[in-house]
Amino acid sequence: MMQTSNVTFSLILSTLIIAIFVAGCTVGPDYTPPEPPHDLDQWQQPSEYGLISSQADISQWWQVLNDSSLNELVERGLSGNLDMDQARSRVREARAQRGIETAARFPAFTTSGSATKVKKGDLQTNELYTTGFDAAWEIDIFGSVSRRIEASTADMQASIEFLRGVQVSLAAEIALNYVEMRSFQNRIRVANTNVEAQQKTLDVVTDRFDLKLINSLAVEQAKSNLAVSKAQIPPLQSGLRQAMNRLAVLTGEKPGALDDFIQEASSVPMSPLEIAIGIPADLIRRRPDIRGAERALAAQCARVGVATADLYPRFTFNGTLQFATADMTSLFDSTSRLSNIGPAFQWNIFNAGSIRSNIKVQNERQKQALIKYEQTILQALEEVENAMVAYARQLDRQESLKQAVTATRKSANLAESLYKDGLKDFIYVLDAQRAMFTLEDQLVVSSAEVTANLIRLYKALGGGWDPAPGEVTNNLSK
Repeated sequence: MMQTSNVTFSLILSTLIIAIFVAGCTVGPDYTPPEPPHDLDQWQQPSEYGLISSQADISQWWQVLNDSSLNELVERGLSGNLDMDQARSRVREARAQRGIETAARFPAFTTSGSATKVKKGDLQTNELYTTGFDAAWEIDIFGSVSRRIEASTADMQASIEFLRGVQVSLAAEIALNYVEMRSFQNRIRVANTNVEAQQKTLDVVTDRFDLKLINSLAVEQAKSNLAVSKAQIPPLQSGLRQAMNRLAVLTGEKPGALDDFIQEASSVPMSPLEIAIGIPADLIRRRPDIRGAERALAAQCARVGVATADLYPRFTFNGTLQFATADMTSLFDSTSRLSNIGPAFQWNIFNAGSIRSNIKVQNERQKQALIKYEQTILQALEEVENAMVAYARQLDRQESLKQAVTATRKSANLAESLYKDGLKDFIYVLDAQRAMFTLEDQLVVSSAEVTANLIRLYKALGGGWDPAPGEVTNNLSK
């Protein structure tokens, strides 16, 4: 008996010594983050209109617009939006999956038992009671388990970056819809103001017609002009309602739930005079889609190691303790016990090249992940450059429209005065009023588009999440 115990102890000790000495023989490539593929020191678009290349905290960029209603809507959205809840669930799923892979580091224990009666023909019925315990532990000599944990960890980190990306998109979407809503409110105000002015013009020409100073042509033209202006209002009201409903849904509420909060008209939030946008290299550190693509590359690199480990044998340490007896009272007696313990290995020595083919598959997927990472960087640079151009050129357009509106208002007043003095036909008044209404509406739209382009710029820069560790995942228990 003593000799058997010594043999068992020697097997255990030998296996542990082998595991210790071979530890660190993890096969497959070790991951190294790739270098950015391009020069990222400066933007191609020249700095203008307050765009400066200094570092700034844009985690809550919407606050620079100084609109308390917008601030509250964004906070509501980040806590109540259903897309955010779904993204948080994906992070929890990835964490649980990592837990499954991590569990492979530890021994697995199972137990079983049975009680049966056996009767054959007219012979006496026999009873058999069995119970047992099994243990198995994979000794991760070539790193298959370690690489799987490495891959699942990178997958979990990629899911966190996806969550951050949803947060970036959500904050921008709420802000864009808020600006659109305020734009519709102001366009309706401009339209109503012009309708009132055109109504007064109609009253004037009607009085002149009643006094037989003019013919009915001017009256009909004024009526037509007024009707056309009134027809512009219903589509604006429809757009306003849709923007309000969209804001409610983005914050996790049903349509109409925010009416009391945002019903009162207000001006479109204006962009600040100075906007810090950093340098292109900041995108690598901040944009969640780039960070997520890098983590996906790391996960795929680890999977190359998992596939490579299949070339080598898998070592396990197994143990079994069983009890079997026909008498329940003696189930755990030494005479009923059967045990075995010792190392084992499994090695696929022939598989027609499927393992090496799988390694090639995983290597190609790693190359694809690297290409996607580089492509994501290029797309991010494109989005920022386009947003900078759009912001600057829309400011140019806004300034031109301001000058045009000022000139058209003077022209409308002058045309009306000349008409009253009998020096100009009424058609000049109508043309001036139509031009003034069109340009005032375009100015409101342009002013809103300036702010919207600034929002798109902040989104392209990756603003909208806090880079503090764990900040974005504080509510994962929801």
